[in-house]
Amino acid sequence: MPMLDLEVVPERSLGNEQWEFALGMPFSQAISILQKHCRIIKNVQVLYSEQTPLSHDLILNLTQDGIKLLFDATNQRLKVIEVYDLSKVKLKYCGVHFNSQAIAPTIEQIDQSFGATHPGVYNAAEQLFHLNFRGLSFSFQLDSWNEAPKYEIPHGAMVKRMHIYTGNNLQETRAPAMPLACFLGNIYAECVDVLRDGAGPLGLRLRLLTAGCGLGVMADAKVRSLERCIFFGDSCQDVLGALGSPHKVFYKSEDKMKIHSPSPHKQVPSKCNDYFFNYFTLGVDILFDSTTHLVKKFVLHTNYPGHYNFNIYHRCDFKIPLVIKKEGADSQTEDCILTTYSKWDQIQELLGHPMEKPVVLHRSSSANNTNPFGSTFCFGLQRMIFEVMQNNHIASVTLYGAPRTTSQARPESSSSSH
Repeated sequence: MPMLDLEVVPERSLGNEQWEFALGMPFSQAISILQKHCRIIKNVQVLYSEQTPLSHDLILNLTQDGIKLLFDATNQRLKVIEVYDLSKVKLKYCGVHFNSQAIAPTIEQIDQSFGATHPGVYNAAEQLFHLNFRGLSFSFQLDSWNEAPKYEIPHGAMVKRMHIYTGNNLQETRAPAMPLACFLGNIYAECVDVLRDGAGPLGLRLRLLTAGCGLGVMADAKVRSLERCIFFGDSCQDVLGALGSPHKVFYKSEDKMKIHSPSPHKQVPSKCNDYFFNYFTLGVDILFDSTTHLVKKFVLHTNYPGHYNFNIYHRCDFKIPLVIKKEGADSQTEDCILTTYSKWDQIQELLGHPMEKPVVLHRSSSANNTNPFGSTFCFGLQRMIFEVMQNNHIASVTLYGAPRTTSQARPESSSSSH
């Protein structure tokens, strides 16, 4: 099997002429690279914490190639590229190899390829010497020396690991903003606010990011920020004008929740089906009524690993104000904000427990009835349905609302660029 032959770009990327893993790249784009080149890159593991998915990085481990891609658990963008087995991959810098079957990655070779640097830093616990450049570090194994030298890495010491990251400090690095090259003509949501009144949700305010550029002007392109609002009762044209074309239009074939309505047997089957606009890069679905073609439902997706729909949608970073009625003589109401990262048990404590037991939802495809991730639980509250995973994280939120009357004016949406 031929080895991968990859170019190292400090503080930016690891890749070749066909593909590139770039810092700040969304998780789903890295997956699509791996799927496209599955005959060359094999035996990939996805590593995450099932119970506490926000406390550990989301990792793609390319076991055959000795490479790990570490994604920030919150924003799900590429934070660190680690090469942990240099014997499984060829590496070059500025087109010249510094690691291959013929070239050993010794301290002398690294000095020759990358030039002078600060003295190395010895970590006694790991028995490793770290040599740091901006956005790039090498770790040298010192197990053949009894006593580690203070500053100088001994001659002939071999690189055990290499890291590519942003900034000067691997321990403090963060995933950078998404590079322009990763937009690929899509819009992404920086954040989504749920707009509501006392009764329930009214619509969404989306802060959108786009790489605003025409053909042939990539050099002048920059990320633009736009704000758009979508409300219940908006038409298809309103939504298309605000958000552009969806990635997919999905027609509902059946409503599995209909059995939970007060009189399911009285519901007359409709001749045409309601349909969703799926905006995968926003993490949002919008349901339109089949007869009026007006918005009747929003679905916001959190994209947690361990959920059946993981990696179909980008994470929707939402904020939902909840109105909590306090019991007592003065019966006050109190607002709290629920986010993509809230846990359901904390919300239940604030609310008091929902009145009804949850509906159990078991997803599976038509071709395969198994779901390795188990069931989720749906709780209804203030015209919203919260789909909750077994680790207490929220998998999705479905928002319902009565369509606005025609007399209500549609608020203007503003846009800005930076």
